[in-house]
Amino acid sequence: MSPKPTWGCPARPQPLGARLRPPPDSVSGPGELNRGVVIGVGTLTQTPLHPANRSPATMAELQEVQITEERPLLPGQTPEAAKEAELAARILLDQGQTHSVETPYGSVTFTVYGTPKPKRPAIFTYHDVGLNYKSCFQPLFQFGDMQEIIQNFVRVHVDAPGMEEGAPVFPVGYQYPSLDQLADMIPCILQYLNFSSIIGVGVGAGAYILSRFALTHPDTVEGLVLINIDPNAKGWMDWAAHKLTGLTSSIPEMILGHLFSQEELSGNSELIQKYRNIVMHAPNLDNIELYWNSYNNRRDLNLERGGDVTLKCPVMLVVGDQAPHEDAVVECNSKLDPTQTSFLKMADSGGQPQLTQPGKLTEAFKYFLQGMGYMASSCMTRLSRSRTASLTSAASIDGNRSRSRTLSQSSESGPLPSGPPGHTMEVSC
Repeated sequence: MSPKPTWGCPARPQPLGARLRPPPDSVSGPGELNRGVVIGVGTLTQTPLHPANRSPATMAELQEVQITEERPLLPGQTPEAAKEAELAARILLDQGQTHSVETPYGSVTFTVYGTPKPKRPAIFTYHDVGLNYKSCFQPLFQFGDMQEIIQNFVRVHVDAPGMEEGAPVFPVGYQYPSLDQLADMIPCILQYLNFSSIIGVGVGAGAYILSRFALTHPDTVEGLVLINIDPNAKGWMDWAAHKLTGLTSSIPEMILGHLFSQEELSGNSELIQKYRNIVMHAPNLDNIELYWNSYNNRRDLNLERGGDVTLKCPVMLVVGDQAPHEDAVVECNSKLDPTQTSFLKMADSGGQPQLTQPGKLTEAFKYFLQGMGYMASSCMTRLSRSRTASLTSAASIDGNRSRSRTLSQSSESGPLPSGPPGHTMEVSC
């Protein structure tokens, strides 16, 4: 675990992480009672003897002392009331705690689920244009198989400024942050929470923002799952096409074309109808347009394989087959270190794999975490079981977290071909 960085953001009293994490062990002097370590609402207690009074027999007895958990009650509190309070606290954590923090570029809202786990990063999500964290990620994180993952990590879901539910519309002339500035807001969130490392999960504009943050704070980002990322700035041809489209299409229609493929929009499935309604009737549509403009004015990430500008952490790139951003994600894959990058192209998933194929994406995410050294004792998923032998043999060559593979999801199932590290492997599964 890397040391906690100094972010330089406005100071926040009593950060959430300090309130949720156990304090360091208290130190007792000779003959004093060690009050123990507070964990949740319980207390671990042990009464040491003065060193001068410890005989060999006493020392042997001390080695057999069992540390027991006590749950002290507040004055006048009954055991039933204590249980109800504990249950209420757990429900509150399951429902999430929403916070806002001031940054040099304005206020940002985020929701925290769960409590920090020792020596584990937080899962940190950032949504795409036209969505917020709920509409972008809820189908994925509420999926049944995902529960094993979220029990092992605290989660932080960020809403871009003005995208949270009930957000007021920004005044006319408001200067919305650029994507680079949105990335610069992240350190203030981590400082507020007292978190030192994250695993980022981003979609579209959110994937770009997390990538920008990883380039400027490589020691803070342990891994990235990037869905529909486009690392390139818009060229003149793209700019002209965007302007022409704006003459014949409304902002909501352009955003829907960014989120979904034309085949999906023409099919007008129940999912498309739901998200068309979300975008078309969004009460903060003016705010969404500002976020959309920032995305279209993004700078090039200037990624270069083997160069100084590259993502140094493990990366899983995800895109749907025939998705609007398929070519951009393929190009991004060509610019990243193949020993650190996995490429998952999912069939029958359209433009938003986390919405249409949460099961497949959950399996891939679990295997990605296992490749990073987390959840090693977790139950193997269908996706990873079919690939265990070949991936294990490939990974054992270098003996570290370096991984090299491209995963292409299709309806046919086949074994994963093994190959030496440093070469991308095409997989049909």
